[in-house]
Amino acid sequence: MFDLSTLNPPQRQAVETIHGPVLILAGAGTGKTRVITHRIAYLLRKGFAPGNILAVTFTNKAAREMQERVRKLIPSGPKRERGKRNKEDRPTICTFHSLCVRILREHIEKLGYKKNFVIYDESEQLGAIKKILANISAKGEKTDPSAVLQMLSKFKNGGERAVGFGDPNVYALAQHVAKRYETALHACNAVDFDDLILLTLRLFREHPNALEACRAKYRYVMADEYQDTNGSQFELIHSLTKVHRNFCVVGDDDQSIYGWRGAEIANLLDLEKHFPEVKIIKLEQNYRSTNTILNAANALIKNNARRRVKTLWSDKGDGNKISLRAFETDEDEAREIVATIEFNRLAKRVTWAQNAILFRTNLQSRPIETALRTAGVRYHLIGGQSFFDRREIRDLIAYLKTFINPHDDISLLRIANTPARGLSDVTMERLLGASHERKESVFATMKNPTVTTTFQTRTREAIETFVELIERNQGELNYRSHHVWLPDAPAPAPTEAELAAPLRHQKPHSLSAWTEVFLNETGYLVDLRRTEKDTEAGDNRVRNLKDFIATMDNAGEPTDSLHDQLQDFLENVTLDSDREDEEDKAGDAVTLITMHSCKGLEFPHVYVVGLEDGLLPHSRSKVEGTLDEERRLFYVAVTRAMLSLTISHCAGRKKYGQVMPCHPSQFLKELPADLIETDAEKSKKPVEATTGKSLFAAMREATQ
Repeated sequence: MFDLSTLNPPQRQAVETIHGPVLILAGAGTGKTRVITHRIAYLLRKGFAPGNILAVTFTNKAAREMQERVRKLIPSGPKRERGKRNKEDRPTICTFHSLCVRILREHIEKLGYKKNFVIYDESEQLGAIKKILANISAKGEKTDPSAVLQMLSKFKNGGERAVGFGDPNVYALAQHVAKRYETALHACNAVDFDDLILLTLRLFREHPNALEACRAKYRYVMADEYQDTNGSQFELIHSLTKVHRNFCVVGDDDQSIYGWRGAEIANLLDLEKHFPEVKIIKLEQNYRSTNTILNAANALIKNNARRRVKTLWSDKGDGNKISLRAFETDEDEAREIVATIEFNRLAKRVTWAQNAILFRTNLQSRPIETALRTAGVRYHLIGGQSFFDRREIRDLIAYLKTFINPHDDISLLRIANTPARGLSDVTMERLLGASHERKESVFATMKNPTVTTTFQTRTREAIETFVELIERNQGELNYRSHHVWLPDAPAPAPTEAELAAPLRHQKPHSLSAWTEVFLNETGYLVDLRRTEKDTEAGDNRVRNLKDFIATMDNAGEPTDSLHDQLQDFLENVTLDSDREDEEDKAGDAVTLITMHSCKGLEFPHVYVVGLEDGLLPHSRSKVEGTLDEERRLFYVAVTRAMLSLTISHCAGRKKYGQVMPCHPSQFLKELPADLIETDAEKSKKPVEATTGKSLFAAMREATQ
């Protein structure tokens, strides 16, 4: 129920200041959502019309949470006849885009659209772009429509940083496509997601009466996460509020980490330029973390020169020191962190769900996921795709499964035209249909001359080449299964047949080496780079493959044949995947999450990995001038921790199967030494009696 006495003084001041412009500087964990929802409830209690109250945020999840909290604070409201309620009976709490849909449904006819306009999803947008590219591209020219779409989105959302570092060829093509794309959508009475705000702003500029109607309706406006607004979102809020000036924005410049997608921190920092009379209220009492964690965060972020000063504090006590750990490699880092999680589970009854591992990029998840799988620890990945679900990994596994069993239709169909080798969807559909008629596998059908002779010469040759690829690699596995030797033993003398064979038959008998050979022969790696929107993305996918391939030689025994090693490897991967699917449904699991995705979340025990120059701060930060944003990203990661925080770095990190040297992040020097505890310092401390007692009890439990 609604009770202002539950708020601290600055929170209460923020709730009760309802007239004029207000900026609530809400530091991490200071209860900003609580303040926003109480502010809405306060306006309702004061008798303001619900229909005049607007609160906008960035995600549907956040909007739903606010709506639910307001309903709990103000459970009943005005009732209509027969118990029905009108939209005007409740405040508008929605995302920026949902707000614009509401406005456009009422006024879009003024812009030449019909009220029943449709909003294109990504697949429909791609379809429109593909049609345009087909008309303007030179014959044989290959372009990635998704890359063009992404660039068009960046054009619309503004921000020089958002478009300044993409592929110049894609940039130029997107400029060429932009006008045709808008014309095509308009002809279909369609808009895309980005158009929603832009069309609303155009409506306001060209039809002041529509703007006045919206201003009259939304007289009390609140905007959440204001530091993440882009130019268009700022203009939308400014247009609605610059006359009545009854608005409240909530944000934290220290948590502005989305500049790369167009967010403009200046919207918050320079608010006084547009509203000189703005009232600024700071929320600094943190309800999440210990003071040790908060003092470290404060010391870190004060190195950013341009910021609104605030100092987080807590009444939760100092807590434990921050653990700083150094490892030789990223695989050592992953194994030791997982070992720590398991020790704490047994000795201190810390559940898996109480732990989170944070990293700068999704590429870092591979050794962590592998270590968790090996230890049998449940986990789920947030804000990214599981390493084992990435396209390139699934493609490789499909290839390997096909070589083991070419009658596996699912795997064969996945890689038949990957990379493109003349086996179009139409061709594969015909082959699949013929295989069903004959009650045989697609591979068997591809070898059936009765079927293949019905195709044109070029297609028939493509089928034959693909069959030969599969059979040749099958032969490689079987051939090598009879030519296995211990790693320390001398290789047997080559036979005459081996000497006369192609060079590939004289390669070392290694599963990873054989895999790299056939991938290069298929042209898959080249195609993988080519089909990505930029060079870095392509390189990352190749790196994923290289790292995955490097783990293959750990399968089976050294004396096993390559065929047997491959079977063991595929079996382990499949079983692990099945386990992961089951465990995703379970609540107790370690959270793996990127730093960009963790904002708004909290965990009792947090592990921040990869604090190395080049990763954090990212190597691009010096070129792009984004060092401050990289520091804010680290600050966000640090402030997710409630009880304990572990930060780690490596002397070497595996890249393309090779361990590359790394150097500790410059940000580590900005953390106060008296708040940090290294492994050497920790080892000198006596073990708590309760820890040994709990661990012994857990071990006894496990053996009974």
